[in-house]
Amino acid sequence: MREVELKAVVDDLAKRRRTIEAAGGVLSFEGKTSDRRYDFASGELSGRDEVLRTRRYQSSASTRTYLDWKGPTEKKGAYKVREEITAPVEDFDSLEKILERLGLTLRWEIDREIAQYQLAGAIIRFETYPRMDVLVEVEGEPAAIEAAIEAVGLPRGTFTSERLPDFVKKFEHRTGVRAAMSDREMKGHYGLRDTAN
Repeated sequence: MREVELKAVVDDLAKRRRTIEAAGGVLSFEGKTSDRRYDFASGELSGRDEVLRTRRYQSSASTRTYLDWKGPTEKKGAYKVREEITAPVEDFDSLEKILERLGLTLRWEIDREIAQYQLAGAIIRFETYPRMDVLVEVEGEPAAIEAAIEAVGLPRGTFTSERLPDFVKKFEHRTGVRAAMSDREMKGHYGLRDTAN
């Protein structure tokens, strides 16, 4: 599967959600996502610009976990494009043991509350981190992305193909406050991010 996306900082989460709902956006998930990114000690995967992660979706109704691989990032015009392969995981504890036996180690944790909408072929995901700007990510084919951006109502120029670490750096530079991208970082434990990339 090909992932095509853009991200932007959200000025007013409640307002932007209302705007998407008024445009016909259908809420497909609301709850917490927890990403765990893995790599070899050598940094081999990040050196090839690849991502191996687990992603857990948790809501009051259910918990679902996936193993994802993402290939190197390409830029197609204004868009960030990556190949992505996803598989559902039934036994997360066993998966962690398999990754460990293969020599992979946990490199970064990302926890956030999300509200994900579907709108005319696009996915619009509002992401609230423990301590960082609220972001909106829009995925789909370019025409669907552009229509969704218009529906969100933020200026088109605020959407970018930059990666999450770029938004973290901008937040920290602008505020002078260290971002917390996970529950562990919110408690002051930055050891994983300090050793990643």
